[in-house]
Amino acid sequence: MRSVPMDAARAVADAVLYEGYLLYPYRASAAKNRLRWQFGVLVPPAYQETAEPSGSVTEVLLDGGANALLRVRLRFLHVRERRVERREEDGGFTPVAELRCGDTAHLSYDDATERETEAVLAVPHLIGAERTLVVRIPGDRAEEQLLGPSGEVAGRLVTAHRPLHAVLRVRAERPPGPYGLLRLRVRVENRTAWLPGRGAARFAALDPVRATTWQTDGVAAWIARGEGREEALRHSLVAAHLLIGATAGSFLSLADPPEWARAAARTCRNRHTWPVLVGDPGRRDVVLSSPIILDDHPGVAPESPGGSFDSTEMDEMLHLRALTLTEEERREAEATDPRAAELLKRAADLPPEMLERLHGAIRHLGPAAQEGRDPAAQEGRDPAAPARAGDPAAPEERVPWWDPAAEHVPGADHVTVCGTTIRKGSRVRLVPGRRRADAHDMFLAGRAARVEAVLLDVDGGRHLAVTLEDDPGADLRRAHGRYLYFAPDEVEPLEEPAREDTGEPENKGVEA
Repeated sequence: MRSVPMDAARAVADAVLYEGYLLYPYRASAAKNRLRWQFGVLVPPAYQETAEPSGSVTEVLLDGGANALLRVRLRFLHVRERRVERREEDGGFTPVAELRCGDTAHLSYDDATERETEAVLAVPHLIGAERTLVVRIPGDRAEEQLLGPSGEVAGRLVTAHRPLHAVLRVRAERPPGPYGLLRLRVRVENRTAWLPGRGAARFAALDPVRATTWQTDGVAAWIARGEGREEALRHSLVAAHLLIGATAGSFLSLADPPEWARAAARTCRNRHTWPVLVGDPGRRDVVLSSPIILDDHPGVAPESPGGSFDSTEMDEMLHLRALTLTEEERREAEATDPRAAELLKRAADLPPEMLERLHGAIRHLGPAAQEGRDPAAQEGRDPAAPARAGDPAAPEERVPWWDPAAEHVPGADHVTVCGTTIRKGSRVRLVPGRRRADAHDMFLAGRAARVEAVLLDVDGGRHLAVTLEDDPGADLRRAHGRYLYFAPDEVEPLEEPAREDTGEPENKGVEA
């Protein structure tokens, strides 16, 4: 069943799906492409060599959707093994990292296949009950002959998907409160029965039909050697994420919920996911539960000519870098992955006007200054001439943004510590470490400091901006606003040093 809002969110979801898939310079030999699939990986439960999870939990709030239909779409990449094998003189085949057939290179390097499954559920049937959806993807295997320059069989390319077994558990609950909200919970679990380090005997016991077929050409033994994360990834859900849509009601932002829903938003527990609203700003009928942190209503820049597998980079920079690859590097990238070959072709064929669009774009314009409103111009004076004192055109002396005097908040200029009022100019001893793990603070413990300002943050917390008394560069730091910051419970009041009594009156004048 197609859904226009869900399909509209697909462009952003695709960017999430392929984030980090293959990074510049798009070659298998590049160090950054040797450790792959970092985001949204749900490994088999038996794989414990890394801290990667086998499941994720998404919880979101739905307002006014008690009778809605819920569309839950699970999307992920299914890693496909791509193995190049060289033909031997006896007719057998041996796995190799690279096989050259004339000018064409073939590399053993895994790629991935998009997988997607969707379920439509009635929200009333989910309240207080859990629905379990089973996802099973069978394995497959294919071979392609690799021919040499004279047409002889030089080797073969073997591709294979491992079978996957996943489970979605969906339920709805009513959180406490008078507003009638629903908290939707979707748990995704990888239930694939794969054991790391299993040998050919275990492989045969778990899958006797396929083991019998593959044993003849040595594939089972080869799989037994494919231990560790690389083999676990072939049994994993990679870049797993959810698109959740509702036919009625609206989802609430968990990043910036309305005030009346903040208490309910704090009860949502998301594990290994980050749910955000997707679609045009103002739409709240679809949520993307992403394995990477996004803002609400993320979007793909309209100037982007296509995916580059790294949405944190600028398209223009990646395009120009792709054009700098040597012919040898380009051939290796094209042999690494078909999607890399497509990316390089797109970069080579991009017309100049499209490249110019990648240089930058103005999204918002502010109001322009109205002509004739300059007081100097109205009086017939040169606007570049120095303004007279009291002239409205005279620039105001603005306090630097980092200066504590830039904004004064009543009641924020002092704080009480151990019964002593601390304000600008007070002396304190630094006692950091009660809540911190910063090694630099260890060098400041016990040092005397001068309070330069008491600052109030947006959450109402107070912070002390200080300079060290024995710092010879304190004046320079003060002039540039380069302070050290501590919480009130990380300092102790110090008394002002006593003045030495010489018996002579203090001279406050200036000697001639």
